[in-house]
Amino acid sequence: MKRLPLSRGAALLTALVIWLLAGAGIAQARELPDFTWMVERYGPAVVNISTTQKVNGTAHLPPELNLPDLPEDSPLRDFLRRFFGEEGEGGDGGTFNSKSLGSGFIISRDGYLLTNYHVIRDADEIIVRLSDRRELNADLIGSDERSDLALLKVEADDLPVVDVGSSADLKVGEWVLAIGSPFGFDHSVTAGIVSAKGRSLPNENYVPFIQTDVAINPGNSGGPLFNLDGEVVGINSQIYSRTGGFMGLSFAIPIDMAMQVVDQLKSQGYVSRGWLGVLIQNVTRDLAESFGMDQPRGALVAQVMPDSPAAKAGIQVGDVIVEFDGHIVDKSSELPPLVGATKVGSSVPVKLIRAGKQRNLKIEIGELPEEESVAAGGAKPEPSPIEDSRLGLMVSDLSAEERDALGIEQGGVVVDSVKPGAARAAGIRQGDLILRLNNQDVESAKQFRELIKSLPGGKSAALLVQRDGSPLFLALRVPQDE
Repeated sequence: MKRLPLSRGAALLTALVIWLLAGAGIAQARELPDFTWMVERYGPAVVNISTTQKVNGTAHLPPELNLPDLPEDSPLRDFLRRFFGEEGEGGDGGTFNSKSLGSGFIISRDGYLLTNYHVIRDADEIIVRLSDRRELNADLIGSDERSDLALLKVEADDLPVVDVGSSADLKVGEWVLAIGSPFGFDHSVTAGIVSAKGRSLPNENYVPFIQTDVAINPGNSGGPLFNLDGEVVGINSQIYSRTGGFMGLSFAIPIDMAMQVVDQLKSQGYVSRGWLGVLIQNVTRDLAESFGMDQPRGALVAQVMPDSPAAKAGIQVGDVIVEFDGHIVDKSSELPPLVGATKVGSSVPVKLIRAGKQRNLKIEIGELPEEESVAAGGAKPEPSPIEDSRLGLMVSDLSAEERDALGIEQGGVVVDSVKPGAARAAGIRQGDLILRLNNQDVESAKQFRELIKSLPGGKSAALLVQRDGSPLFLALRVPQDE
């Protein structure tokens, strides 16, 4: 193909475009963060933590699995030792040494350092390995299982330390850096961005996790998460994974919360948290409508513990807490960390919505018990059913003995069957205990049927059930009467 010559103007324009594109590429490249100075300066303050625990019993590799000899410091060898032991470590049915690996970082020059509780759980010996290859025995100063934090101490002076920043100032989209020992590979560096803040994970009610896409793997636990200023803003703690490896979802404990735990562990050896004594859930759109709210927000109270601070202050089942001590509560997961961080014995203002109207209360915060308990589930009673065709539901009364077994003082009905219809669409299941409907206590199966008849069609009504021992609000959309 014959090429036509460019005019002088066109040639100048082409050169200008090329120059601008090249300049934009250089500018973009210059905007990418440089982590090298951070690793050089703070990498020595990050340590490898190994633990040993004597375990009774015997574990063996499957006989069909033949593995080659592995180097002594191989991460795979440590993995096999941890779960199966080795010859001479329990192969004859006695005790064997279970080993684990993790990370940590030094927060004071005289030897205090932080890691995860699960890294050192039940350890008989804790070894801290520094970047200069020194290995030091560590003493456990204190630990807190609820926040998954542990404070250790080694006997040494003038140690390298990290700079502690503030997780409150962290913004979604910021670059962050992790240093740790994934699979035992010391001082591995990975980077990414903050994906979200204030994440609530299952069984972790008191930690508002920082979510990142930084590559975190087993062994990174307890290591620091740095911002671009070289300050520690989090402690890498958990991953979500289907394979056991990194899949783009990593979670870190905010450093602000961690340092509060450190202060308590140093001063008293344990951590005390504030306690309200309520079980809560999120407010859905349909539930918001049933409670007379203009939009879903707040923490819906599904149960109030007897003699708890909430009960003494007058909080009731069905209340929606929308503000705690001046902090807006948009989702139910935001309330437990706020309460937990509140000083025990202090009196704080709480705003809530009850029957569509806002109320203000003062609550004296109690101390979170070691084990929070709720009523346990029981056997399904023998049916004496009453059927309601409007919802497709059949319910039975509870006897006094059954209420005692289920922890229900009075009233309540049990669901015997659920047919296709409004009840099934709301999520009601066979075996559920119905306690309240549309802000009224359910006293009997007969009264429950009368309550259903009084519900306006086409509207949502809040239904409180107890399922597997736990309370749960459901939004029941009442069908229009034909």
